[in-house]
Amino acid sequence: MDKNAANFAPLSPVEFLNRAATVYPEKTAVVHGLIKYTYREFQNRCHRLATALSGRGINSGDTVAIMAPNTPAMLEAHYGVPLIGAILNPLNIRLDAKTLAFTLEHGKAKVLLTDREYSNVIKGALARMTAPPLVIDIDDPAGKGGELIGDIDYEALLGEGSEHADFNEPKDEWQTISLLYTSGTTGNPKGVLYHHRGAYLNTLGNMATFGLDHRSVYLWTLPMFHCNGWTFTWAVTAACGTHVCLRDVEPALIYPIIADHGVTHMCGAPVVLTMLENAPDAEKVEFPQTVEIATGGAAPPSSVIEAMERAGFRVTHLYGLTETYGPSLSCAWQDQWSGLNLEGRSAKMARQGVRYLTLRHAMIADPDTMEELPSDGKTIGELMLAGNTVMKGYLKNPEATAKALRGGWFHTGDLAVRHPDGYFEIKDRAKDVIISGGENISSLEVEETLYRHPKILEAAVVAKPHPKWGETPCAFVTLRPQTTADAAEIIDYCRENMARFKVPRTVIFGPLPKTSTGKIQKFSLRERAKKPE
Repeated sequence: MDKNAANFAPLSPVEFLNRAATVYPEKTAVVHGLIKYTYREFQNRCHRLATALSGRGINSGDTVAIMAPNTPAMLEAHYGVPLIGAILNPLNIRLDAKTLAFTLEHGKAKVLLTDREYSNVIKGALARMTAPPLVIDIDDPAGKGGELIGDIDYEALLGEGSEHADFNEPKDEWQTISLLYTSGTTGNPKGVLYHHRGAYLNTLGNMATFGLDHRSVYLWTLPMFHCNGWTFTWAVTAACGTHVCLRDVEPALIYPIIADHGVTHMCGAPVVLTMLENAPDAEKVEFPQTVEIATGGAAPPSSVIEAMERAGFRVTHLYGLTETYGPSLSCAWQDQWSGLNLEGRSAKMARQGVRYLTLRHAMIADPDTMEELPSDGKTIGELMLAGNTVMKGYLKNPEATAKALRGGWFHTGDLAVRHPDGYFEIKDRAKDVIISGGENISSLEVEETLYRHPKILEAAVVAKPHPKWGETPCAFVTLRPQTTADAAEIIDYCRENMARFKVPRTVIFGPLPKTSTGKIQKFSLRERAKKPE
């Protein structure tokens, strides 16, 4: 028996918009300040974008880049671009001109949609290019101004398109839907390729994991340029929920929006939780609902979880990478955890959890032999993932692709254990393990101890070269406001709470460098740690 139109259709997340506009045409789909679009209007705008781009000569397989914060234009690009089979390339809004120029040329962008707030850096990028793309200005009413540098305005571009158009589904669900560049620590960033099938499935995984439905109101605190907003750009629409856009992630804006719009869900890096927890009381606004907030990266300290719970948030810990469409593991809640004290709950919630409904395989294995290791909570190996929600590969980089996907598994580079109950727990990045006198020290373990110090707001630990021991832990610490401490106090605290060989010998105070998605830039700290004291 053969596949035909009656029993098979390629999977693509763009279909979710068509369904939402059919089922809830008059429901509010997008909110941006005073602007509101119904699902019918949202669909019409996406259709206009698609047909206008097509009219400008953009065809299936062409790349369309966008440089914008969390605005309706960014959301519309996630539908309008793939509707015509083109590839969406969301750009990191904090990148420099040199890196942006490389990204645009490497991805062969034919069109660049750019918010006027970023005109200066975009002008610098375009000046470095031999074949710059067609530039479309996004003049957001809620924007901060900036020079208009494009050939046409975004709204004028939409005026060239049509609301009424028939779009063919992708002929092959393996077709590339988006191109995302990793924030490379050395050399040029790598271009990660997503396909329609993976985006569709991870969208459903997000819906199931995060409990999204037509009553959900999702606040965009996670950048849409990061893994396509962890694919929530499509998941909220699939659930027929409401997208609430937000240009700037500031507690003074977030709290009133949660209260005014009845926000039920949001995502963000741990730094977002820390910002909300430490916001001045004058910026905080009470709200009656419980807000589900998902975070990735390092597990939030127990003090942050407790403060967030008191403020009306329920924290879910997720794990994923750019190469896995964002979230691939979730710390699924077990009812018996409710009877634990805060420290006990935090220890359970700190684990990366179990595989997503839509991830096929996950295991802890020896990266050389590929032998799966026992689930005893002690044996450390590399976390490996496999399934439909793993990237196609790296654009124009077959060597890096083969290395990342060797043996039929995606090698995350994260060292982890699997507990007897099946939950995964990251112990360290392979490159972040500190080897001191032949002993392996987990930087995450030292950081967890530091975070329990009442005066510490943020902490990161890296290896510092040592003439005798090879390496020793070096702690970088940001103190809470209105507190003071010296290195001796921090070191003494660590000595009381961990094995002596794991105690940092060096403590450096000050703000920690972060990526645009809120992750601490350990590569930068490692370079600082190499310098003489």
